[in-house]
Amino acid sequence: MNAALVADLTAALSADRVRTGTTELGLYGRDASNFPGSAGVVCFPLTTAEVQAAVVAAVRHGVPFVARGSGTGLAGGATPLDHALVIALTKMDAVLSVDPVNRFAWVEPGVLNLDLTRQVTKYGLHFAPDPSSQQSCSIGGNVANNSGGPHCLSDGVTASHVLAMEVVLSDGSVVVLGGDEPEPAGLDLRGAFVGSEGMFGIATKVCVRLTQNAPAVRTMLMDFETVEAGAQTVSAIIAAGMVPAALEMMDQLCVQAVEAYIHAGLPVDAAAVLLVEVAGLPHGLEADVAR
Repeated sequence: MNAALVADLTAALSADRVRTGTTELGLYGRDASNFPGSAGVVCFPLTTAEVQAAVVAAVRHGVPFVARGSGTGLAGGATPLDHALVIALTKMDAVLSVDPVNRFAWVEPGVLNLDLTRQVTKYGLHFAPDPSSQQSCSIGGNVANNSGGPHCLSDGVTASHVLAMEVVLSDGSVVVLGGDEPEPAGLDLRGAFVGSEGMFGIATKVCVRLTQNAPAVRTMLMDFETVEAGAQTVSAIIAAGMVPAALEMMDQLCVQAVEAYIHAGLPVDAAAVLLVEVAGLPHGLEADVAR
């Protein structure tokens, strides 16, 4: 533990939002991956200014730092090394504003993916990227990893749904990348930041594009005797020029694990299952289902 860094963080934030206990360091020393790390101190900023202060303090004392959202990542992106400072953004969880007419919202990085969709459902809108950890992953983590999900086939991954960001760079400076207008001027630095996994800085506010809900949706479940047959069906759907709203295949082991948890009546004896969702106008939807 770097005592001087802890003192600076305590002065900039508050003592109750700077943690150095063994339990906290153990919990924040890894994400959902199998890679163990080593956290030296954990802080919980509430504002962009506090994130900036934490970064400046880490740089001043020569301590590496890593941003952390909900910790649901499986690739070790939020795993600290060499007793790094973990800047946990979970307390920055406000939906700052919603523009239902122009279909965008400004949110803080700790907002959960599914919570955002729930808050804009009343406008007939949703946030399209839907990772499997949708109910627990954060928007900041989605931005860092350029996350996708079953609907990325039709809607694209996170980069297609981020318009702008307020970012604290690695030197502590604060910049805004992109803009909420359709075609902001200048280089697409926003596009370079999304998916950079924290290498360029920490997003403290994100302007996300919202997607209109489809008027009608149909979901189909197909089961197969072999995984190969399921994969060939996916290829046939794409080759036919169809773009389902969502397409997800699971092998038998995955199906059995899901069924044991949610008891949805999935065919656990199938070698593979394919979930297909089609969306659109009701009459066209029936034609797509028939195909």
